[in-house]
Amino acid sequence: MVLSMTGFGRAEANYSSKEILVEIRSLNSKFTDIRLKIPQNYKEKEVLIRKLVSDNVERGKIEVSIEIRSPEGDENFSLNVPLFKRYYKELNSLSTDLGGDGEGLIAAILRLPNVVGSDVGSIEEAEWLTTQNTILNAVKAFNNFRSDEGKAMETDLRLRINNIQSYLGEIAPFESARVTKLRERLMKNLEENFSKDKVDQNRFEQEVIYYLEKMDITEEKVRLGQHCKYFIEQLDSPKAQKGRKLSFISQEVGREINTLGAKAYSSDIQRLVVAMKDDLEKIKEQVANAV
Repeated sequence: MVLSMTGFGRAEANYSSKEILVEIRSLNSKFTDIRLKIPQNYKEKEVLIRKLVSDNVERGKIEVSIEIRSPEGDENFSLNVPLFKRYYKELNSLSTDLGGDGEGLIAAILRLPNVVGSDVGSIEEAEWLTTQNTILNAVKAFNNFRSDEGKAMETDLRLRINNIQSYLGEIAPFESARVTKLRERLMKNLEENFSKDKVDQNRFEQEVIYYLEKMDITEEKVRLGQHCKYFIEQLDSPKAQKGRKLSFISQEVGREINTLGAKAYSSDIQRLVVAMKDDLEKIKEQVANAV
């Protein structure tokens, strides 16, 4: 099972005359980074909210928003009227002295510290329990979203890694042709510079063997096959957090593909290597978004 790093979940509930709205969304991150946007009077529950989310959500940059609404529209809001009047009196007088018309003065005062604030009070236990259940419902929706995205991601990952395995199996028929081409090229170079009867056949065969050893890709093929197999085993694993491990395996796959390309000495094998690299890049893009 693969989980997507990006996700979204939303849940609503009612308590008394209030409407409780919880939204959770996430983006890519190497670590679990929880950011809260909650009403002022919920600050006392911040630690509990963080624990509630972290216990039920895998890694990512996670944003949690809790909004409390009421029909009267007066929830957690207060206006410091005496302070507002004092600011207005002083600033209006200053504006008049400077020849200003005072336009926009009210909007400017509302942005000043302590003019508009929140009524901070304790939350009723029943309200908190309702909010807590709403958070869990949002988490459930969030995890379902991640799971659905992850299924599509996993399907694509399996397709890409199977493609690489398939290309790997197509290399074998071209390996023997490399030997013939190498032998012919070396002989041609010798004949162009020396007469054929001066060529030491034993030394020539030694040189062929030397280059064949440098061109041998048996180990790379075996390791690449093992890495692909291990990648699929991780996809089959029931463990949720596997993005880092899949990323590491894909790096090892890339290392073996690059070595195959460096040792190819064959346009046909190079063509297969390029195709492998194309699928590997798509794997890396997907893995970067896996939890």
